Amino acid sequence: MLDAPAITRLHDETTIQWHSPQIKDHPLDPTNFDSLIRAQHRANFDLWHEEDKARDPEATDQQIAQVKRAIDRLNQGRNDLVEQIDAALLRDFEPVFATHPEASLHSETPGLMIDRLSILALKIFHTREEAQRESATEAHRQRNRNRLALLEEQRTDLSAALDSLFADIAAGRRRFKLYRQMKMYNDPELNPAIYSRQA
Repeated sequence: MLDAPAITRLHDETTIQWHSPQIKDHPLDPTNFDSLIRAQHRANFDLWHEEDKARDPEATDQQIAQVKRAIDRLNQGRNDLVEQIDAALLRDFEPVFATHPEASLHSETPGLMIDRLSILALKIFHTREEAQRESATEAHRQRNRNRLALLEEQRTDLSAALDSLFADIAAGRRRFKLYRQMKMYNDPELNPAIYSRQA
């Protein structure tokens, strides 16, 4: 699915589905690109709603601690899936890269751009909700209609940039590398708050 509009449609469709509790998600198939896109978007979807819980002013300290740990786990999964998307694309494009080693290096990977599109899909969904919320004031709805127009413009621009990158890669004009995120917070051997206590 090397087609940015198809990716954004998948983001939108799954965002709507997942807000219906009776919809069950598909299991991850790491060999299927669509499945990787869905799984990575699901991680952002779950992160969004955990972060909502963390911002509840009535949440207890214990609830905040539980949410913080859930956010760390989800963020790790989100970043791992970005890397899996990039690894899958690198395998697909390996013959092109082998024949065009002089291609210019693109600083942002397709996986990171897809992650940004995923977050924009969530912002658009929730901003549209606020723009249509009957219990809100007209000023609130108008403010969110204005925000929605900007978010949709941002997504259109980013989607076009991703398609342009795919075209440039396929033509041998650009290349990318898999940049590991090197997240440290879930590794007890890299967290001084944990290893200093164990010592």
